[in-house]
Amino acid sequence: MVLRPLPQGYRYYYVLHPRPTIVLLTRCPNGRLNMMPASWNTPVSEEPPTVAIAVDRDSYTYECLEYHPESTINVPSSDMLDLVYRLGTVSGRDVDKIREHNIQLEESYRVSVPRWRDALASLEARVYDSIDVGEVKLYVFEILGVYVDLVFYTRWGWDFRKTNILLHGAGRNFYIVGKWIRAGKKQVE
Repeated sequence: MVLRPLPQGYRYYYVLHPRPTIVLLTRCPNGRLNMMPASWNTPVSEEPPTVAIAVDRDSYTYECLEYHPESTINVPSSDMLDLVYRLGTVSGRDVDKIREHNIQLEESYRVSVPRWRDALASLEARVYDSIDVGEVKLYVFEILGVYVDLVFYTRWGWDFRKTNILLHGAGRNFYIVGKWIRAGKKQVE
């Protein structure tokens, strides 16, 4: 294998894709709720339990999080591909995404923002910290509660024999987990 410099015009971050896609649900200044798909997300710490999500400062979601620093982080199944893509192609400033797509919500226990009822999992979260980085604000959310459909979840994560999550590649390209592999045992010498 020979590594070479990335050609000009290629985006550096595609090297780190595909990425799990979540849907961030937020409360906005106009009283509405908003949903934004996001693949720039990562767990940060176990104690406290935190997840970081990059949000463009020109987005409506940024406006909503600055207004109300709570959210739910929802994990859609791969069956929701077209809906998730549509949620990311319009702004909540212009469209009430919840009403437009007949999204079913349920009350959260630890935050005032509801959870997406049809998601495979939902994490109730509050902004713990944030930092401006380039054109985005990186929000670090403290996770206050985690709810999963245990039909599809095991102690070690998703049971991909029963469901799949969306992994975002680029644009309208997504992937799903296709093959399960396992590392061998460490050899003792």
